[in-house]
Amino acid sequence: MRYSFLRFPDGKPKALTLSYDDGCKQDAKFAQLVTKYGLKCTFNLNGDRFKNRDGLTTEEIKELILANGHEVAVHGYYHRGEGYIRPIEGIVDVLECRKELEKKYDRIIRGMAYPDCGITAWASNTSYERVKSYLVDLDIAYSRTLGGDNDYFALPTDWHKWVPTAHHNNPKIMEYIDKFVSMDTSRGYISTRSPKLFYLWGHSYEFDCDGGWEHAEEICKRLSHKDDIWYATNIEIYDYVQAYNSLVYNAEFTKIYNPTLFTIWLEIDGKMYSIKSGETINI
Repeated sequence: MRYSFLRFPDGKPKALTLSYDDGCKQDAKFAQLVTKYGLKCTFNLNGDRFKNRDGLTTEEIKELILANGHEVAVHGYYHRGEGYIRPIEGIVDVLECRKELEKKYDRIIRGMAYPDCGITAWASNTSYERVKSYLVDLDIAYSRTLGGDNDYFALPTDWHKWVPTAHHNNPKIMEYIDKFVSMDTSRGYISTRSPKLFYLWGHSYEFDCDGGWEHAEEICKRLSHKDDIWYATNIEIYDYVQAYNSLVYNAEFTKIYNPTLFTIWLEIDGKMYSIKSGETINI
């Protein structure tokens, strides 16, 4: 029986993504830092009515974030935690934020990070199932949650409660990074060679305290310029994994058809394959 595993673009077994919240003024410095080291970050923004007057301007976001290949995502028009508000309020908060960001930045925005307490606590007769239902209806492809730091480096099984690897101030963050960077997915049992994802999150204003910018740069240095890591935004990872999951196989698992617009890489029993858009290959 064959084992098949997703591989990221160019056959890379690992991916790295970052997610930073609130559009604060320190995002300018952080965006320049991650760009310098070749990393990719998703910046989660609120509506103008919530945004601090010291936050980034529209022009700064276009120049420092979007022009450098980073992503802008929804973080609530009023930064309200979906677990604490009625579904109709959550719908308004998400939809108004998405509409404002799409108009301002002239692009389709499908990603999100839960604001405030997000989905870690519940009130107002709501539930995760109800929140996920309206996010799907609003065409929100994924939403990052928090509170489950770990070093599993696994892809999410539910994109609407996407648990990151760790906050940048986690006491074990350097230990997690060193473990991730040193992992060799070509060793060990074939059945355990799943793709690995490191997902860092936080708020850039936190780096203003206690030598935090040196900490931020050290994190970027340790994670940067690795030949086996794909550096991507949240939505790029989501879209690629969805494309991989759309591959079509024959019953005997000897042919694979790629109906997507992506070139997809995968490893089957230790052998690497790439399948171009519209291509069928024999394995």
